Amino acid sequence: MKSTLVLASREEDLVTLYAIDLAAAGMGTGSETLGPARAFFTLVGQPEDWAALTLDEQRGVPLPTRRFITWMMATQRLRATAAYLVTARPHLTKIARRADPGFAIRFDVTAAALGFSAKDAQAQWCALTKVAALHCVAPDELTRSDIRAGRDTLVTAYAAIRPAGHGNKALSRALFGAEATMFHSGTIDEAPGKAVKARRDAAGNDAPTPQRMAATIENYIAQVQTTHRPSTVTHIASELREFGAFMARSTPEVASISEVRRGHVEAYKLWLAERPARTKGAKLSRASIAKHLSSLRAFFERLTEWNSDDAPERVLIFSGDLPILDHPLPRFLDDGAAAKLAVAARADTDPFVRLCVEFLARTGMRKGEFLDLRVSAVVQIGSAFWLRVPVGKLHNDRYIPLHPQLKALLDAWLSDRPDCLRSEFLFIERGRRISASRVDRAVTKAATTAGIGHVSPHQLRHTLATQAINRGMSLEAIAALLGHRSMTMTMVYARIADRTVAEEYFAVSDQVEALYDQATPLPATAEGTEMLKLRREMHQRMLGNGYCARPVELDCHFESICESCTFFVTTIEFRPTLQSQRDDAANKGQIGRQKIFDGLLSRLPEEAS
Repeated sequence: MKSTLVLASREEDLVTLYAIDLAAAGMGTGSETLGPARAFFTLVGQPEDWAALTLDEQRGVPLPTRRFITWMMATQRLRATAAYLVTARPHLTKIARRADPGFAIRFDVTAAALGFSAKDAQAQWCALTKVAALHCVAPDELTRSDIRAGRDTLVTAYAAIRPAGHGNKALSRALFGAEATMFHSGTIDEAPGKAVKARRDAAGNDAPTPQRMAATIENYIAQVQTTHRPSTVTHIASELREFGAFMARSTPEVASISEVRRGHVEAYKLWLAERPARTKGAKLSRASIAKHLSSLRAFFERLTEWNSDDAPERVLIFSGDLPILDHPLPRFLDDGAAAKLAVAARADTDPFVRLCVEFLARTGMRKGEFLDLRVSAVVQIGSAFWLRVPVGKLHNDRYIPLHPQLKALLDAWLSDRPDCLRSEFLFIERGRRISASRVDRAVTKAATTAGIGHVSPHQLRHTLATQAINRGMSLEAIAALLGHRSMTMTMVYARIADRTVAEEYFAVSDQVEALYDQATPLPATAEGTEMLKLRREMHQRMLGNGYCARPVELDCHFESICESCTFFVTTIEFRPTLQSQRDDAANKGQIGRQKIFDGLLSRLPEEAS
């Protein structure tokens, strides 16, 4: 009896609270409204019994009673199911706003400051209330993991109940924006990250790796996490797990790394050569194959160095296994194309397009360095402004001079920066860091407008280096500007614009053109003065196993030592040289040397046979 009284008291409390909320909203509170609310406890039972009903049973509840159910969902008194939210589409937004008007206002103000329209802010709030109903918490109590888990649950429900893709994109886009609004409003402390998408497994890595082999791979990944960048670790982990899956499919009897043999590696190489890439219809490039094999080779070598219990018994991958890669020169824009790109970027209505193109073209920064710039990156040293480029690809940072036009562009960008932003990164758009694909699109848009074909952001770096070296900038200064750790990297650009090669080439070309322009063409057997001089020197100083490097003007007491050897043989074609050497000895008073050449000349026939 006591239990029944407790339940009755709880039911009346809920109905009373429902009536108060309706009265605050200016809605009716008569028996036609509160009666259906009381009917819930007869039709369904307690709020926790709602989830046990089938979707048809939930949707079969009369509409007036379902309004009471919607109120309980929006006020965290009943946990919603994803299928019901997707199909019944309960109106949670207004009730959630009445439940916490302070947070609702702060959410709208932040969304507007970040650049979202009123329609976008409303869609974000609607999606957020659905996720909150799934977790049975207030919207301001959601975490980033709650939002992402709720998004995945609702997207799955849409895919199962509604036509393919219908509603999924709108919901994902709304929650993507809501995550940023929640962060900058101070509701959640985790900065909005990239939307994580399931990657299509082109290689078919679905075979379970043997337990011991998997444990060795995971232990190695844990070790490299302490020394490598997160992105590098991600690639290494993917490549090693792929090898484990390959072994599980091809040779399931091999249970550990210590059992891997050379034949397994050779089979893996052949498989990589035929493995499809993630791009439909394409195969792995030679560079990708080399990267896979290099990661596997380092894995084997580290296990051996660490004296691991699961190390290979012998060396399995050699340098000859890695594909020989091409080393093409950097692609750059010529001066005409670079000028067209700059004109197109400056005329674009999107301020980020000009900012992006001008920055990359004038500073030579890598795309990742550009995106990692902080608000405090600009510093004044003396009367000039400098840009502090953050730690990038080569784990070093640097200062580069900031052109006045770039400083003006940055000031204009910062003037539109919302005050509510909780991020120190310079390039923020709608509460999120600008992505690498946004930079690609900005450069592509300017290149398309300029009519110069496809241009990548990294080509602007190569263009700046080539322009600088063509205009006399020293290699040391270019290396400092681009952040090269070794001059070998900078020398690549010297190969593009080698002034010495160009000057010598055109000097020779002028002489050749003068030769061709003569009125009387020379015979095919004609030799120039330099060729004749070279030929004379080669005859005089040719040795049996090489050449003498003694300057012509210096005497040598041993210059006839070969001619005095019993194995020395000469022929009629060398008569002019021998005669010249005999005369040289006579002029110098070298009697012994003169006799040697007299003897050689006397033994030569008068004419060639």
